[in-house]
This record gives sequence, C-alpha cells and structure tokens, in this order.
Amino acid sequence: MTSYTMPTPTRRPALREATAYTVASGDLRPSANVTCWPVQQQLETHLAAALKDLGFSVQRAHDFDPVKGHGFIDSQRYGIEVFKTIPVDAPLIVVDAVWQYSHHVLAGLRTHRGPILIVANWSGEFPGLVGLLNLSASLTKAGVAHSTLWSADFTDAWAREGLRTWLAEGSLTHDLSHVRDLPVLEATRPEVELGVALAQQLRDDKAVIGVFDEGCMGMYNAIVDDELLNPLGIFKERLSQSALVAEMNRVGDDEAQAVREWLDARGFTFHFGSDDASELTEAQVHSQFKMYIAALRISDDFGLDAVGIQYQQGLKDTVPASDLAEGLLNNADRPPVSTRDGSRELYAGRPLPHFNEVDEGVAVDALVTNRIWTAMGLDPETTLHDIRWGDDYDGEFVWVFEISGAVPAAHNGGYDKSWSMRQPPMYFPLGGGTLSGVSKAGEIVWSRVFIMDGALHVDLGRGHVAALPPEETRRRLDATTPQWPIMHAVLHGVGRDQLMARHKANHVQVAYAPDAPSADNALVAKAAFFRELGLAVHLCGDVSVR
Repeated sequence: MTSYTMPTPTRRPALREATAYTVASGDLRPSANVTCWPVQQQLETHLAAALKDLGFSVQRAHDFDPVKGHGFIDSQRYGIEVFKTIPVDAPLIVVDAVWQYSHHVLAGLRTHRGPILIVANWSGEFPGLVGLLNLSASLTKAGVAHSTLWSADFTDAWAREGLRTWLAEGSLTHDLSHVRDLPVLEATRPEVELGVALAQQLRDDKAVIGVFDEGCMGMYNAIVDDELLNPLGIFKERLSQSALVAEMNRVGDDEAQAVREWLDARGFTFHFGSDDASELTEAQVHSQFKMYIAALRISDDFGLDAVGIQYQQGLKDTVPASDLAEGLLNNADRPPVSTRDGSRELYAGRPLPHFNEVDEGVAVDALVTNRIWTAMGLDPETTLHDIRWGDDYDGEFVWVFEISGAVPAAHNGGYDKSWSMRQPPMYFPLGGGTLSGVSKAGEIVWSRVFIMDGALHVDLGRGHVAALPPEETRRRLDATTPQWPIMHAVLHGVGRDQLMARHKANHVQVAYAPDAPSADNALVAKAAFFRELGLAVHLCGDVSVR
C-alpha cells in the first residue's frame, strides 16, 4: 500500500478569556517602519490601558524584532505566519498608527472568524487614519465584516464607549445619517441630459486607462477588476514601469531642459540644495522632466485616456519620484511635449488625467470628472488627496487633505503659487521634487468610487476650501508632511466621525467649480453620469440635486 507524507494541521492556541489580540500592519520599506515605530508603540500603550480599564488584557500576536528595529508585520508571508498563532475566534484589533500595507494582514483577516476592530490614533503624523481607511476599504471590498474606531489616546469617553460596545457585542456602528441614495433626477434637466449622454458616449466609444504596475503600496481596495470596469466602457492597458524608465532614457536632455525653462518662465519655485541624499537637486528634477515626457509619449502610443504610475514601490530604487510628472500631467496649462518626431503636440491644451498611486477607483472618477467639467466649460483639473487628518478652526471642522506629492498647479492658483520640495528620504532614497502648494479657496465637489458587495458604488458630496491664516497652515503642515501639497477642506453636512465611518478609501477625489451653483450643477451631471453607467450613487451631507 502506498503511503504519503500528510501535512500537519495548524494547531492554534486556545482563546484566553477576556483577552483581545492585536496585530500591527506596517510598511514594506524598512526605513519607514523603523522611523514610525515609536508612534506605534505609543498608540498600543494607550489602547492597552483603555482595554485594561474595561477588564480586558492584550495579547500582542507578534514581537518586536531587535534586528529589524520594529514590531510591524512587514510582508504578506509574515502576516500569514502571525495569524497561525491567533485563536480563530478571538476578538482581534488591528492597531494603525502609520500608513500600512493592507495585504500584509488581508490573508489572515479573510479567514478570521472572531470580531475584528481597526483602531487608529487621531493624528496626521505618519498617519494611522489613512492606514485605517485603506484597510477598512480593503476589507469592505473583500466582504469581511469589521468595525473601526479612532481616538487621540483612547482616554476620551466616546472612544471608551466604542471599545466597550465592541468588546460586548462584537461590532460597532456609527452615525451614517448623512448618506442617502440618489433620488430620481429630472430627466429633462440639462445637467442630467449631459451626464446621461456622456455616459452613453463612454460606453459606446470606450476608454483606455494605462496602468503602470497594478497594486500600489498594498492598496487592495484600489484594484478594480476588469469585470467591473469593462461594462462602463473602460478597459485597462497593463504597462510595466520598466518601459517607462526605458522611454525616459530615450528623452533628450534638451527636451527636459525645455520643460524646466517653461516652468521657470511661469514663476514656479524649486527649493534646491546640494546634498543629493537629503535635498532636492537639479539632476533629480531633470530626471522627473524626462518621466513627464516619457509618460505622455507612451500614453500617446497606446491611445490612453488616463494613466496611473505606481509611484513608490518599483520606481523609488530606480529613478527620482514621479510626483512632479504627475502634477504636470493633471494640469491643462503645462509644458508642451511633442511626438518623438516633433510632428504634433501631445494632448495639447488639456490634462492627461493621472490617477495617482494607480488607484483605479480614482481612474474611473477622474475620467468621468474630466469629461463632465470639460463639457460644462469648467476648469477640468482634478486630483485625489489622502484624508490625512483634521481639526477645528474658528468654529468649523477643517480637514487636512494632503496628497503625497503633487497636485495640478491650477488648484494652488497657478505655477507662481506652487513650489517643489524634495520628497522625504524615508520614502524616496533617490529624491525627486513635489508639486506643492496650498489649495486656493473655493467651491469643490468631492467623491469616491469604491467596491462594496461586489459592485461599484460612488459617494458624492459638496464642500469648500477654506482660506486659513499662514500660521495655521504652517501648524497643519508641520503636524503632517510639510513637503506635500495641502487642501483645507470643509465638507458640507458631513461630520468628522461620519466621514471616517463611511468613507471606503484612503483617497478622496476633488474638483473645483467657480461658484456654488456651478458646483451643484456639476455634481448633478456627475451623479447622472455614474447612475447611467450602473453605479450605485450615494449623496453625502448637504447636497442639492433639485
């Protein structure tokens, strides 16, 4: 009789009574994990104290690694091994004080049977809030039930009550009264007719989005499968970032210099230094200009309607950061670039929508926004931001929306009100400049396309960008990442905790309108566009569609 070597079943430990198990998902970059570890320790200490007061002890599922210099789960394989040590029915808390790569813990969370809670510190520093939103969105896409909670230090009554409820009931619900489904729109309203017509045109004529290496920084929520995209009329052109670097090497130095001279003439400021390891240098931005030109030429080669560069992983060890190129692509007024033979200008007089960090929810949103805003004669620049943090100012809650590197210069009021600073060495060893500034005051439409229950949804809302004093802007930048562009966003009719509880992404999409009526009309057209495409459309906060 033939005998085989049978696998040994995984034996998980027994569940300890009144014990909450914790895990900490981290970055893929060792430098980020080491730098951020003290803040993570602080949050875990605060959480453990709160749990102790509620009669629970904490069992951390993985230890500090003295060789690595941190205690984060820093790979998918490590995450899988860690989850083998956790009782499958245990109350489990994912503690996020930092940006984290969701796929490090996604495999274990998919099969965990006990209640799951994601907690974050109310801080913009590294930031745990962005990590929480990303992981929550990823679990929503995966269909994994979970709860979320946030606090500065878990000493406040609201957070303590949230912990008590979750420990007792295994789930936690928040106020989502600001969300409602899109009602029936007046079919003959011009904005509705426009949205429907543009949606039909997209389905009939189709669009191609260029994806340079899918799956950026563990953002499982940012991958939209072809089966969901294709019915909209949107198709992926899958590209390799190695092709982008190869095309950069074919761009002439004189062409890159022409981009620099164009920006200088517009009054754009570069904050240069001499230390390549820690400061922005001429050579770094020269490389970025070549990337800008290369991205346009490859996009033209494939007939792309939008393009996404993966941003950090992959390119960061090869060339300077992609930010400056991304910001230029998203602006209507930008340095002209011709075909390789010089016979025509590429995407002349208009943005080539760039969906930063290859976020394909952003790709759908940016494509739709660009077409609506262009058809309505509005400035078509649109971009994503991280929902980074927020604080009260002068009687209202003002969010810090902060993209990790570049916005279209139009959002800052022009190139003369924009500047470039070196990306933090912790993330970018080869440097590269940002396209930074303070977003101008004005009316905005905000949105997010996401996956829930196996289908595409979109949340739409209105807001405005506040003009804060320079000293308050400085305080907020210093509390987050001062090199990056910032938007002081006020969301109409949406509270701080309501947005955190509902938003299914680390990113939010924004576009300006010249006044409130124009913004309201553009939102209606956008809602009609999305509904015609078959998305489930939700209105958030104070939104007028009548």
